[in-house]
Amino acid sequence: MSRILLAGDRSSSGKTSIVAGLLSALKKRGLCVQPFKVAMDYIDPSYHTLITDRWCRNLDGYLMPERTVLEVFDRASRGADLSVIEGVRGLYEGYDGDLGSTAQIAKLLKTPVIFVVDARSITRSAAALVKGYADFDPQVNIKGVILNKVGSQRHADKAKKEIEQYTGIEVVGVIPRDDSMQLSMRHLGLVPVQEGRSRHEGFTERLDRVRALVEEGLSIDRILELAREAEPLPMPTADLYLQNDLGRGLKVGVALDEAFNFYYRDNLELMELSGAQVTPFSPVNDRRLPEVDGVYIGGGYPELYSRELSANSGMIDSLIRAKERGLPIYAECGGLMYASQEIDWEGRYAMAGLIPGKVRKGKVRVVSYVRGALTRDCLLGPQGSEIMGHEFHHSEMVLDDDVDYAVKLERGKGIQGGLDGLIHGSVVASYCHVHSASFRGFPSNFLKACYRAKEENHGH
Repeated sequence: MSRILLAGDRSSSGKTSIVAGLLSALKKRGLCVQPFKVAMDYIDPSYHTLITDRWCRNLDGYLMPERTVLEVFDRASRGADLSVIEGVRGLYEGYDGDLGSTAQIAKLLKTPVIFVVDARSITRSAAALVKGYADFDPQVNIKGVILNKVGSQRHADKAKKEIEQYTGIEVVGVIPRDDSMQLSMRHLGLVPVQEGRSRHEGFTERLDRVRALVEEGLSIDRILELAREAEPLPMPTADLYLQNDLGRGLKVGVALDEAFNFYYRDNLELMELSGAQVTPFSPVNDRRLPEVDGVYIGGGYPELYSRELSANSGMIDSLIRAKERGLPIYAECGGLMYASQEIDWEGRYAMAGLIPGKVRKGKVRVVSYVRGALTRDCLLGPQGSEIMGHEFHHSEMVLDDDVDYAVKLERGKGIQGGLDGLIHGSVVASYCHVHSASFRGFPSNFLKACYRAKEENHGH
């Protein structure tokens, strides 16, 4: 299984743009490429999915047991000519030591690493940097270096000579300092693909420019050779992707449009493997919910589409009626914002009103793993179930009333005071994003709740 991992010396090394360009260049050669992203991120994977026409999968050594990392990697890579993994932050940054780091994934998957160095203003020091990273953990197999943000050919030649002389690691690419390599950003990172295509003029042309710069700057043939040098991996036993009948006959409405598109493909795929039909709908554009047995409103940027969401009274009325009928509604982060009474961001707009409380722009960006337990039975599972996930938002919730929560966190912020999973009727709304590989209660418990509601509605 040919595979390569691109890691950075730090968060701003520019690896995401380089990975996007590399994926595009490989696709242009007619290769079938499977993309992966280390850690829990939605936005970078949206680019990888667009470019390769294959769902990018997340690999997280903190949230996922090692056997599950192997299973996700094995299943997703089938049928691909090679797999390309994008790291997260600096190569060795983890939750606790190695745990949750790019290095952990590189070692677990025995994958050759291409190390991306932000080479602005350094030449000989780049050799010291590469040598330090290579020697820090000899089990991490750094096989090549990409010098990024290079100022001139002379700069490139000097840095390349020093790196190869002092480390013995070859430089397989040089990318010039060029504003075209900067993809559009906003308060949670890159602009997601669906928004970029609909709202940002020249979005596709910028991706084409990134590909051209990467194609010109990288030795792609050499990178392919290094990918083919990856040693065989053991065949994992199926543990996560198990076919069953839990969702047979159910239709699950999934909010999917320019405002809501932060989903892990694995969550939806497990619904399908359980026999459920995933039915997309658009809170921005559709006038009503389709005929469904439950609703899943994932993350996204509802604050950027609050005017359109607020104006779509037909969809809001449809969701309110679904709640009145007892349909399970799971609203996650961006979904929580939409389910609230109001979003106050750049202007104040009434939202769906499925839960009490209003949402406003927060003072800080919250990015964290979360761990806790369910304090009561709900659509996420029975009381006492352990829950793991992550939170990733720049908003905060203002609550006037006493409200009930389904989740008590020992790690993470939640909605307030370590409490999350606001529960109101048949709705559970949380800042926590769950992934089926780390919280095994999802989607199975959600599908069971959909069945119970369906039987009760038929009984009436």
